[in-house]
Amino acid sequence: MKALDSPIAYGATAEIYAWDEGWVLKLFFDWFGRKNIDYEARIARAVHASGLPVPAVGEVVTVNGRTGLIYERVAGQSLFEIMPRKPWTIWRYGRRLAELHVQMHTNPLEPELPRQRERLVWKIETAKALPDPLRGRILAALAHMPDGHQICHGDFHPGNVMATPQGEVTIDWIDASLGNPLADLARSSIIAQGVAATAQTTNAIEKLFVRLFHTIYLRHYFALRPGGREEYGRWLPIVAAARLSENIPEIEQWLLAQAARV
Repeated sequence: MKALDSPIAYGATAEIYAWDEGWVLKLFFDWFGRKNIDYEARIARAVHASGLPVPAVGEVVTVNGRTGLIYERVAGQSLFEIMPRKPWTIWRYGRRLAELHVQMHTNPLEPELPRQRERLVWKIETAKALPDPLRGRILAALAHMPDGHQICHGDFHPGNVMATPQGEVTIDWIDASLGNPLADLARSSIIAQGVAATAQTTNAIEKLFVRLFHTIYLRHYFALRPGGREEYGRWLPIVAAARLSENIPEIEQWLLAQAARV
């Protein structure tokens, strides 16, 4: 059995350990079931096969009675870690995030991924904080929104983009789907706007920083991929309602207020 050193990072579902040269082990906590791990492995392989700048994925292994997944090691730091220390990079990385998102949304391949609409419906139906009348309005609005067939990340933000010597790499594809890019863009906006508008951070300078970053990112996205601003706006309440399924107390009331704009 391979001996492990101390974890090099921690996540919501797993600990990350150094593995063989150029690889890491994502060792999942016991409560994260094998079905979910196999699902993550399948999604990671499908996205990697699309040619996007993402880590390669290896085999599923058992270590110390726990199940893990081998990933290519990404030597770098997330944009979320870099920008607060180097605030002058906000313009560069705001634009770069938009470029990566457009690259994803214009990829011609259609890998075997879940459908975005099905994931949104499930999240909205399981969001306990949503009052039933508002849930019904959100689902009705979603039913009238156009489908898409593009690769969508589902949780695209600076914490999931790593800067490496070889360029930026996007990680954490567990929520990936095939769907409408404008819905995926709206998800990124709801994440950023929620940080700036709620107690997720109480630092006024950080809030201003996030707003500026979001403005740079959004403006450059629509410069690279023109059109759809009105539709993007109609996705915002729907995506906010879906985010309520994640049960984040600090932003619950703000998300409800955004969803009520449907």
